Amino acid sequence: MSRVRLLLADDHRMFRQGLRELIERKTAFEVVGEAATGREVLAQVKTLAPDIVLLDIQMPELDGVAVARQLAQTHPEIKTVMLTMYRQDQHLFEAIKAGARAYLLKDADAEELIGVIERVYHGEAAIDPGLTSRMFDEFRRLSTEIDPSEQLTEREREILQLLAEGCDNRTIASRLHLSEKTVGNRLSEIFQKLGVTNRTQAALVALQRGLIAPSIP
Repeated sequence: MSRVRLLLADDHRMFRQGLRELIERKTAFEVVGEAATGREVLAQVKTLAPDIVLLDIQMPELDGVAVARQLAQTHPEIKTVMLTMYRQDQHLFEAIKAGARAYLLKDADAEELIGVIERVYHGEAAIDPGLTSRMFDEFRRLSTEIDPSEQLTEREREILQLLAEGCDNRTIASRLHLSEKTVGNRLSEIFQKLGVTNRTQAALVALQRGLIAPSIP
């Protein structure tokens, strides 16, 4: 099995070095490059073909949100993980809308970082627990302002509810007594109805529109 290819993007060289050391302890991962600016990221992905880009939210020239948005348009196969130093980062929702698959605080421990990378590589999404309460506060506010524009079946709402709670396909299938294939097919239909492309966006839109109830783990 080929190793997961990672590109590290942060304007602080020492942070990149520390991040590289943590990541390369896992033999399944390979750091194929580093970038100090947003423009360097966009240039390097063309030749390095990473599977995942770890993006600092604040970088010179182009910030992480702008880079994630461009990558979603030009290289949708590349997954992005946003990194931030701040628990009250105002860019959280913009990053999710831009297509980021995970949003992680820089003080996360090595085990948490590795877990997030593995989840993102396998198509899951992740948000740092330190930012969860703020995210759901915003969901509650938005759900009172935006009316649902899509009609979902009861089963689709159940799947969305579990998805928003962080369940993977296997867990959803077990709880709802469905096959994993059925869950995958239903999720594809849900994504189409909501006009989104991934799990994080689906949960965000569903909560914004009041299609499911906010639920803090």
